[in-house]
Amino acid sequence: MDELDQKLNAAFDGKVLRKDLLHRIKKGTNVPTFVLEFLLAKYCASNDQAEMDAGMEAVLSSLQENYVRPDEANAAQSKVATKGKHRFIDKVHVRYVEKEKRHWASLENFNSQRIAIGEKFYRDNDRLLEGGIWAEVTLAHNDIDEDDYAFSIEDLRPIQLTRFDFGRYTEGRSSFTRDEWLAAVLRSVGLEPSKLSKRVQMHFIARLAALVEPNYNYIELGPRGTGKSYFFSEFSPYATLISGGQATKATLFYNNARRKVGLVGFWDTVAFDEVGGIKVRDPDTIQIMKDFMANGRFSRGAEVIADASLSFVGNIDVSVQQVVNSNEHDLFQPLPPELDLAVMDRFAAYIPGWEMPKNSSEFLTNNYGFITDYLAEAFHYQFKHTNRYEEVNKRIRLGQNIEGRDEKGIKKTVCAFLKILHPHGPPSDEEFEEYVAYATECRRRVKEQMNKRKPDDEFAKINLSYFKASGEEVVVFCPESKDASATQEPARRRLNRADGQLSGAAETLLESPAAKPTSAQPPVATPAAEVALSSLELKEQHFTILYGDTGYSYESILGPYLRGAKSVVIEDPYIRLQHQIQNFVRFCETILKAGSVKKISLITGYDDKTQLVDIAEKLDELKQSLLELDVELDVKLNPNIHDREIRLDNGWVIKIGRGLDFYQKPSGWFEVGANDLSLRKCLETKVDIFRAE
Repeated sequence: MDELDQKLNAAFDGKVLRKDLLHRIKKGTNVPTFVLEFLLAKYCASNDQAEMDAGMEAVLSSLQENYVRPDEANAAQSKVATKGKHRFIDKVHVRYVEKEKRHWASLENFNSQRIAIGEKFYRDNDRLLEGGIWAEVTLAHNDIDEDDYAFSIEDLRPIQLTRFDFGRYTEGRSSFTRDEWLAAVLRSVGLEPSKLSKRVQMHFIARLAALVEPNYNYIELGPRGTGKSYFFSEFSPYATLISGGQATKATLFYNNARRKVGLVGFWDTVAFDEVGGIKVRDPDTIQIMKDFMANGRFSRGAEVIADASLSFVGNIDVSVQQVVNSNEHDLFQPLPPELDLAVMDRFAAYIPGWEMPKNSSEFLTNNYGFITDYLAEAFHYQFKHTNRYEEVNKRIRLGQNIEGRDEKGIKKTVCAFLKILHPHGPPSDEEFEEYVAYATECRRRVKEQMNKRKPDDEFAKINLSYFKASGEEVVVFCPESKDASATQEPARRRLNRADGQLSGAAETLLESPAAKPTSAQPPVATPAAEVALSSLELKEQHFTILYGDTGYSYESILGPYLRGAKSVVIEDPYIRLQHQIQNFVRFCETILKAGSVKKISLITGYDDKTQLVDIAEKLDELKQSLLELDVELDVKLNPNIHDREIRLDNGWVIKIGRGLDFYQKPSGWFEVGANDLSLRKCLETKVDIFRAE
């Protein structure tokens, strides 16, 4: 043990462990770090080698016995059935099934969607219903034949500390210098600070800011493999990581159908992974996001106030030096068009991810650090219960070029640094100025890129500055763009008088076509057929699809007629077998792409009660997933139905002789057409599309 190890063990006995123990276990499992360290803390929170060796055996044994791997789900179910009950370590989700008026639990790797759960568990742990939580969960087998479930949750203990003493935490911090504490925090996330420059250490601390400061929004773009998303998927049980495709207003903010606040109401931090891939179907989502990022509140049928911070992380695949020296491009280039200047202006900081080292074992520490769960609890406590803004407000002095959102962003970044590095009290003047300089640089990076995009001078005041305690004013620059005239004094684009559109800017300095970045807002290529359809009045159609024909998908047949439709009624007696329900899911996906439909009504039939139960279960699962996208699915089961018809409330009726099931079954699921219906061979059927009388 080095000197810092000894101090940590003395001040935080039982709250620290050797991080190389984690590395040894982590390589063999995909369990999050805070879960592994929960077990290590149980058995290995000691500096006695013999105790640690015995503890490692216990951890490995516990993982072997209690952690379910996805390919072992059937064996795990058999174990519960045979033994009567068994304890697992897994991520637990709870969903409410409206039709049955009850809650069902599921374990991520246990492969059962109908596990009975008592009300007290999801009442005491809201996050079970919003994203799920990792827990030690005891499953019991149900032997009663009349019940419609085989397993039930007998006990559930979230994998996180039950109690946290903030006074003890701050008392322990007071015996460390700032640099020692900074090293201890970095070691706690598995990094060896002696292998990192001081500047890179500050970047890693900035990544943690969203975990301690409410309503803190930042972006980090950089190469792959630098650990951008680690802190939100592995480090803290109070953060959740979502992919861009899940960015719906119902998921994120408020689900009107369920009258439930979304992710921002249950998590300290909501992180968007691969932010360049965000797809937003509903423009309202971005508008609500802007309101929420600005002041932590929004209105969507109900006034909602929430504290969650939003983190945007993604990849940048172009040369930063070329971009900053270009009049055409900026460092927000990977973002989708939906994230416009108004969203960018709400970023408190832009962390230069291109300066971060690639993940490598050479940067991992073998020394002691806090148990991840303990440090995550310390951050969560400060997120909820401490406010350093007034302290920063009284002490900081900023230059005249700093405007409203600049000031707020800089101050919130400094607050976050104080919470992480100085939870016990104020920093020295030198330390405080270091945080102010870093926060100002990160905000300047945001403003410089917005200034390059805007044709006028709205964001032209980019020379952000602060005053030292001595009274000296310091103008802060971003190292990558300090000497780049294209960024410091961007060419202003003119408006064409004829059409009001922006004319081309001064020619770019990017000379290599291969390295040239794509436009920040690339034009969307529209197929000729779509152009033709959009420019012509839709007409009635009557045609026959012949046996063996290809080129017919639900989208090609009825896609153009969905424009403006808000509700769809489909009558089809044969939505009952597995492949028929899968076809109906694809039909619903086609409707979702139209963007306007809010209600789908299905009227279908069934043969017997066994089939009825199977149909209901599958359609309920579809209903829940559609609710997350603010689309209501209403199902009526009528064994006497015979006709097939699709009715749109914009007046169009589509009749397909065979209903949705007009495709030939593929001879194998690895042939062309197995997934893309436009390439699948069809059965013979007639199609009639006409206006309702």
